[in-house]
Amino acid sequence: MGTAIIKLKVMPNSPETNLEAIQKEIERIVAENSGKMGKLEIEPIAFGLKAIIATFTWPEEIETEKFEKAISSINNVSSVQIIDFRRAFG
Repeated sequence: MGTAIIKLKVMPNSPETNLEAIQKEIERIVAENSGKMGKLEIEPIAFGLKAIIATFTWPEEIETEKFEKAISSINNVSSVQIIDFRRAFG
């Protein structure tokens, strides 16, 4: 199989949530599942709430549902949404 590039939007429970702790957990989960971290960005949403936008490569043969559940189980994560999924070429 090939490699996919995934962009994921992770919403914290509140504006006071420690985003760095969530980012470290995302990096750990991606690495443990044979993925490679690309970049992590912070996107302002509203009223001080910020989302984490994580871009990384992921083996296509591993279901994304497994990964989404792992990210959702991180403390202080409210929701996880795949906002872009495409096959990597090259």
